[in-house]
Amino acid sequence: MAHEHKLEIFRGLLKFKSNTQKIWGVLIFLTIVTAIEVALGIIKPEFLLKSTPLGMKALNWIFIILTLVKAYYIAWDFMHLRDERSALRRAIVWTPIFLVAYLVFILLFEADYVYNVYKDGFVTWNF
Repeated sequence: MAHEHKLEIFRGLLKFKSNTQKIWGVLIFLTIVTAIEVALGIIKPEFLLKSTPLGMKALNWIFIILTLVKAYYIAWDFMHLRDERSALRRAIVWTPIFLVAYLVFILLFEADYVYNVYKDGFVTWNF
């Protein structure tokens, strides 16, 4: 017995008539998000280059968030997580989100430590 997949995205805001149309819709969404990332990387607006309270520039936070949005949507749509039970969806989606948040936390603290070691002169800048 074949399982029918939903032909809608964004919680039913866009509905498609066929799988081909849905694939094109998802491709367009992912292309737009990627284009925003590339444009921000090329333009680098000044107001996004100021440091935030968490130690990273706002532009870097935007890149991390947009990358997570793309990863979530790829898993949600192409891996058909939308059609699974909610417990499995939560286990698959929330685990990487917490892992990425933890890795970003480690990255920020370790980078700050290394910067302070070089700044205070314990190790010389040789690059």
